[in-house]
Amino acid sequence: MTMVKNGTEHLRSVRDGRAVYLDGKLVGDVSLAPAYRNAVASAAMLYDHQAAPANIERMTFELEPGRRVNRAWQHPRSYEEMVERRKALVEWAELTCGFLGRSPDHVASSVSAQYMGIQVLEDYDPRRAKAFRGWYEDARRNDIFLTYVINNVQGDRSKAFGDQGAGAEDMVARIVDEDSAGITIRGAKLFATSAIMANEIFVGSGQPLKPGEEHLAFSCALPMNAKGMKMLSRKSFEAHALSEYDNPLSYRFDENDALIFFDDVKVPWERVFIHRNTDMCRAQLHDNFAHVYQNYQAQIRLSVKLRFLVGLAHGVARTIGTVNFPAVREQLGKLASLAAIIEGMVYGMEAAGQLVNGYWMPNKHLLYAAQVQSQETYPQIVAAIRDLAGGAMLMLPSSVEDFANQDLARLISLTQISPAMSGEERVKLLKLCWDAVGSEFASRHLQYEMFYAGGQYVTRGHSYRTYDWKGADALGQRLMDGYGLEVKAPGQAA
Repeated sequence: MTMVKNGTEHLRSVRDGRAVYLDGKLVGDVSLAPAYRNAVASAAMLYDHQAAPANIERMTFELEPGRRVNRAWQHPRSYEEMVERRKALVEWAELTCGFLGRSPDHVASSVSAQYMGIQVLEDYDPRRAKAFRGWYEDARRNDIFLTYVINNVQGDRSKAFGDQGAGAEDMVARIVDEDSAGITIRGAKLFATSAIMANEIFVGSGQPLKPGEEHLAFSCALPMNAKGMKMLSRKSFEAHALSEYDNPLSYRFDENDALIFFDDVKVPWERVFIHRNTDMCRAQLHDNFAHVYQNYQAQIRLSVKLRFLVGLAHGVARTIGTVNFPAVREQLGKLASLAAIIEGMVYGMEAAGQLVNGYWMPNKHLLYAAQVQSQETYPQIVAAIRDLAGGAMLMLPSSVEDFANQDLARLISLTQISPAMSGEERVKLLKLCWDAVGSEFASRHLQYEMFYAGGQYVTRGHSYRTYDWKGADALGQRLMDGYGLEVKAPGQAA
């Protein structure tokens, strides 16, 4: 019998007593809470999809006899295997239209790349490498939903993390004690996107640390119900979604973001991967393609999301009867090209990749170039949809309940006119558009897509560091080397 994780298993796994706080109260079972239950169900849907008999071969691979896991855990040995893996990730992203920014395949991609580059940890400390290997293999075998926190609380950005002043000692998660059993950590980390529906959390440092900050320099993994770990949830958009008809995206896909506070959390040594080493915190994410793999997954997901948004733009134009206007077609053509650029760059990352220690790695520069482009592209497409819709998204029925009132339903049918669909369908499409580009949920997604990988100066810095400047400079130099100050007569050979 072949075992594949399904949605029922995932729902059962999140009922573990985790401490999630919302509106001043401890939430309880997140799979039943009105603020989270639909998002949790959407995560379970992904696992049900991979477990469906018709999908198993595409979505999973055989890890060991009788056990298959999602292809996010796959270690591609060739370009062909990477393409096969990417197709599975695209299929998952299409189920959520790309709106689960930290779906289970995101952090699984990161830690899989760390495993493929385990030599980085081996060279640092074989004991910590053994701990990571044991944890990773268990996580992969159980196909768990991972999230991570690798950012520190902002505080006063003009000062170092350790110089925030009196009263800020617990602002950033740090080691406060250690003994033969493990380390104890206290303080906060950001951004725990999808933490409310994940199984475990990877804790690391994606931001540079300096000598003297060794107490901040650690990485580890913890179950979401670890004693002393508290999740402070941001506002739930799902809780405020009137209905699926009125808020189809926020009703289903509000993955949530949370601040994690470690209130003297004990981490056993078998879950500690970096211990008081500032440079290794950087190396664990950047010297083994972890940063590339996790952002490669993000660009795969984003390419689906952009395709969805461009489809909405086309739908708006059809709905209000402007799709054949030359200026509108020009705008739609531009949007289609922007979405295709990101998708094409994903293909380019794969095709221009290379074998590194026996594993196929995406092209690093094309990945960072895609990030630079996508940070600009996403807000452009959102703004274009708003421009194409004009006032169409503003004057919509207050809620689905208006259709239950016979008099109001008649007025809606008289005023919501479209050359392409019924009034009810018109309202449905425009409410979907509003939830995608105009609602509070949409605003969060705009912010997320612009900054989840860091500010533009960060991604542009990665692009600068990974570009082949030597090769580019050589082209001009080769041309200039072919001539000098001497003046040649007309027709004289060079």
